[in-house]
Amino acid sequence: MRALSYRGPTRLRVVEKPRPRIEHPNDVIVRVTRAAICGSDLHLYHGLVPDTRVGSTFGHEIAGVVDEKGPSVQSLAEGDRIVIPFNIACGTCFFCLRGLFANCENSNPANDLASGCLGYSHTTGGYDGGQAEYVRVPFADVGPMKIPDDMGWDDVLFLSDILPTGYQAAEMGEIKEGETVVVFGCGPVGLFAMKSAWLLGAGRVIAVDHLDYRLEFARRFADVETINFREVDDIVVLLKEMTEGRGPDVAIDAVGLEASGSALHRLLGMMKAEAGRPTALNWAIQSVRKGGNVSIIGVYGPPWNMVAIGTAMNKGLTLRMNQCNVKRYMPHLLEHIRAGRIDAKAIITHKLPLEAAPDAYEMFARKKDDCIKCVLMPEAEAA
Repeated sequence: MRALSYRGPTRLRVVEKPRPRIEHPNDVIVRVTRAAICGSDLHLYHGLVPDTRVGSTFGHEIAGVVDEKGPSVQSLAEGDRIVIPFNIACGTCFFCLRGLFANCENSNPANDLASGCLGYSHTTGGYDGGQAEYVRVPFADVGPMKIPDDMGWDDVLFLSDILPTGYQAAEMGEIKEGETVVVFGCGPVGLFAMKSAWLLGAGRVIAVDHLDYRLEFARRFADVETINFREVDDIVVLLKEMTEGRGPDVAIDAVGLEASGSALHRLLGMMKAEAGRPTALNWAIQSVRKGGNVSIIGVYGPPWNMVAIGTAMNKGLTLRMNQCNVKRYMPHLLEHIRAGRIDAKAIITHKLPLEAAPDAYEMFARKKDDCIKCVLMPEAEAA
């Protein structure tokens, strides 16, 4: 089959690889129809995540058709259209029974950092991803969700990751009716966090970024106030001035380890002296009001960062964070999509064939052509 292959930082190829096979009775093999490029994939692409191995196939935002199933699979049949959570969950361990599917201990038993994940580094199990013609999906009776007959691929693709991730980001902020929420980052997860903040009762939502086209998209898609942090003297001071001197009630870090805005952190990150750049996280901690909530959904890598934890402690902040427990949110968010409260497919700006994946990564990474979200289509020509 054709599949993306990682060859080292910023080096990708589409190559011929062996078609995946059933390795466990509860596996399915999926013929991929859609595989989006995620901001988290860019961390792999840039060589920032430990143990990302040459030859790996990325891609954890996947939808497709069940092509083959293992003998113990009960809930799926060959030919079913499914959307697949990025985290691999067994459904029966200590964490899965508590709805913490992102912390499953059976899909990644060699590492207690996270569950297994499709298409990520070997710190999350080393499973090949879906930026390919076919992908193996373990624990198929647990994670995948059938796509309703009246819904298209693009309608539901982002139930695999970024829509539940944005929703969990807002949920972890414990937003109360009428509260002010600031979201750092106008990428896809940030956009869905903004939409979710409104659904959860926010009275005001402010978006922070430094790219004008992303800020304009956030205004149109999520109906938010926007700030370009490069155009202000001090983003923390401005956010306090906009909120009666106290700061927002809730701050969401939807950026993670590749944040812009600090020359010092950029230098330390390039030197591998810290696990990425916690600029957005520090702004969240510094700007949110005392006693407020900080929700961290942006990805950070081990082992450490220069995070303003003393400020968080003295301000009495609540910090909540995790990889998204995707399975928990899929049915609920499907209903939001069906009801028209969230038009998930509206963030897609580019559709490209699998062969164009290396160019698509460069475009997404360099923010070319006003790219918000890029979707690879292994079975199609460029659309």
